[in-house]
Amino acid sequence: MSRLINDLPQLNYASLQEGEASSYDRMKSYPVKVLQIGEGNFLRGFVDWMIHRCNEQGLFEGSIAVSQPRPTGAAKLQELKEQDGLYYQWIRGLHEGELVDRRELISVFSAFIDPYQEWDRFLAMAANPELELVVSNTTEAGLVYHSSDWAPDQPILSYPGKLTLLLYRRFEHFGGEPSKGLLLLPCELVERNGDKLRDIVLQHAADWKLPEAFANWIRAHNRFLNSLVDRIVTGFPAEEADDRYAEWGIKDRLLNAAEPYHIWAIEGEEELDERLPFVKAGLNVVWTNDLQSYQLRKVRILNGAHTWMAAYGLLHGLSEVREVVEHPAIGEQLRQVVFHEIIPSMPLPEAEMKVYAEQVLERFANPYVRHKLTDIAMNSLSKFKVRLLPTLAAYYERRGDLPPFIVKAFASLLKLYRVRQTEEGTFAGTRLDGSKLVIRDDAAVLSELAALWNKADSGEISVKELLSDILGRSSWWGSNLNEMNGLLESLADEFAIMEEQA
Repeated sequence: MSRLINDLPQLNYASLQEGEASSYDRMKSYPVKVLQIGEGNFLRGFVDWMIHRCNEQGLFEGSIAVSQPRPTGAAKLQELKEQDGLYYQWIRGLHEGELVDRRELISVFSAFIDPYQEWDRFLAMAANPELELVVSNTTEAGLVYHSSDWAPDQPILSYPGKLTLLLYRRFEHFGGEPSKGLLLLPCELVERNGDKLRDIVLQHAADWKLPEAFANWIRAHNRFLNSLVDRIVTGFPAEEADDRYAEWGIKDRLLNAAEPYHIWAIEGEEELDERLPFVKAGLNVVWTNDLQSYQLRKVRILNGAHTWMAAYGLLHGLSEVREVVEHPAIGEQLRQVVFHEIIPSMPLPEAEMKVYAEQVLERFANPYVRHKLTDIAMNSLSKFKVRLLPTLAAYYERRGDLPPFIVKAFASLLKLYRVRQTEEGTFAGTRLDGSKLVIRDDAAVLSELAALWNKADSGEISVKELLSDILGRSSWWGSNLNEMNGLLESLADEFAIMEEQA
């Protein structure tokens, strides 16, 4: 097989068939309308795929200049250049009960700019009169303010810093022309990401003592759009790549796998679809004045279900999301927690939430996605606080009692966090079958938990006293959870049951 694969052509412009080449040539003739900060799998499987769809229908007629946000992204940018920006987007999974398995040749990139080696070329994008949109995915860590000195001739490390200087060059080049303001669409998973990016840009402008007219132009004529993205993009399918190469007769080092489901909720008026015609292209993009409801349903239902199953599933010996969904007992409990505890506790239309929840569960059952519970379980204490604790509190306030399956997950989490420090300095918890599991969370919190469990194991305190101590830590939960009537007793009961099962 390996010899056969080595003999296959590499995907690039020279390898294209006649119809594919004409599509690429058409794209290359389009002006650069998008500057993309981020060369990774997600943007290629989400935004770039959408732009390609729009271009194929003649709705956008623009290409993308791509730039990496960090020096470490240079290798991926070079791979894109070597393939002439071409890659296959492999869409596979479940959609409305049917298996989807298709690939699309994506051709949207017409320029590749390494800002750390081509700083002047990067800044020259500011003078492009056709530029419409700046899109980014630099991770949550990239949408953070980092103070930096005014040194416009040197590449700035942070994305917001680079963007500020680019916008200032555009402001100067076009004399503050209102129509030359840009749309900025950060895809980072940060609440109100557009507002945050705008505020950091204005902070840099103030630090560098740039003219107040520039700050006013930023506020009045550049649209920093808050948005929420949702699609599982698993990236390069390493275990299956050679088989697919043999089947397709071509190699693609940038082959990018993703699920069929996608949604992009963007805070803005529907008229913006004239500039970014995603809806017109038939994509699941929503222009809305109520982004918070989309964020709330994702955090409470999708993320809440993930956090529910992580500790509970790991404790009971499961390892992947799909195993949880398909488990005859735990899978049914998952449905119970979603439809009878989470949804009734949300201030949103119940019918709409049920439709969304069914989509989420179908996504969890995707046979092509190997989503490990250990990855979801990272930092589970803070995730429980954000994703499940508000549901627990809302359920309690509404009904006067506690949601039994969320309580069960809470107990499972605390049971799994019965940690001991290892010789390597990590912390390990114990599953019900006695096997050890490395717990990845805040080291200071895990150290405190280890000390508490030492006291309980030595008989200095009871398990119920330990649980009361944990619930009372307002710094962890935002309030003293001992004040929630019956929670301590319910957790203690669940612990007693788990002790019998161990």
